[in-house]
Amino acid sequence: MNEKDHLLKASAEISIRFSEVDSMNIVWHGSYALYFEDAREAFGAKYGLGYLDIFAGGYYAPLTDLRFSYKKPLIYGRKARVDIAYRYSEAAKILFDYEIFDMEDGALIATGTSMQVFLDRQYRLVWTKPPFYEAWQQKWGMT
Repeated sequence: MNEKDHLLKASAEISIRFSEVDSMNIVWHGSYALYFEDAREAFGAKYGLGYLDIFAGGYYAPLTDLRFSYKKPLIYGRKARVDIAYRYSEAAKILFDYEIFDMEDGALIATGTSMQVFLDRQYRLVWTKPPFYEAWQQKWGMT
């Protein structure tokens, strides 16, 4: 791990809704992608790296990799906390690590990672860090 890993963190609290569970009253696996999205939005709001910030910088940042590891079921009616941590990379990509906890008993529910790359406005892959992203990393002590 890099010494810059996980210096920037945020959290999002979620309430498990009926529409997010399956017939066993357990959160459907597809809902976890939405929980990670909630965490990315909370991180973006806290640190100025939201989707609108990226767009204002002249780029898109689509997900290219999204991974989950399920540890324990999360059930309807519970509340959970999604913790997100930025993982530094010298490459032109955004990396995050996630942990989801049951807020009632503190149990670790799931972990995961995501990777986003940069596309220019013509949807071409950008191989070097966009200027706005380099400035963002510098602002937060990542250079």
